[in-house]
Amino acid sequence: MATKRVCVFCGSSVGVRPSYAAAARDFGARLVAHGFGLVYGGGNIGLMGVIADSVLASGGEVIGVIPRSLVVREVGHRGLTELVVVRTMHERKAKMVELADGFVALPGGFGTFDEFCEVLTWAQLGIHDKPCALYDVDGYFEPLNTLFDRAVVEGFIRADYRRLAWSERDPERLLSRLAEWRAPPNERWADRSEP
Repeated sequence: MATKRVCVFCGSSVGVRPSYAAAARDFGARLVAHGFGLVYGGGNIGLMGVIADSVLASGGEVIGVIPRSLVVREVGHRGLTELVVVRTMHERKAKMVELADGFVALPGGFGTFDEFCEVLTWAQLGIHDKPCALYDVDGYFEPLNTLFDRAVVEGFIRADYRRLAWSERDPERLLSRLAEWRAPPNERWADRSEP
């Protein structure tokens, strides 16, 4: 099934390079041009706010999901198509997975890494079969890709599971791959028979 809504994980800061915010702004406009809606963390600060404002300015749908405790702290965005307020971070992540057809991480910190690695783990477990991509702005995710590759070499991630996470520097190629996504045949970890 083609991707309709893309969940974007990204920083509540804009980072030190102007290229991060520029990429988020551009990516938001491209999402709309490709017919995708946005699901994200619901804030109006940092790269989260930049991409949400870009999608809205381009006439797209934006659904934010934010825990009640962070509505004030992350300054919950009041201009969205829909702002879903949940109780916990766990509910936030589960709701974003439910609402989205695919996942893209832009530059961010611990929260971004956590969210991306969780949906990636869920793909490995067979909980969902949605695409999980890194938008590698200015090589930001090179160290993470290197770590994933190292985990394969060291026997902690199987090569077929490693292919569940892919990385692109070209936003058009990334969006095309999302639109064309078909889950690869893969024996999910939860289906393995060995102890």
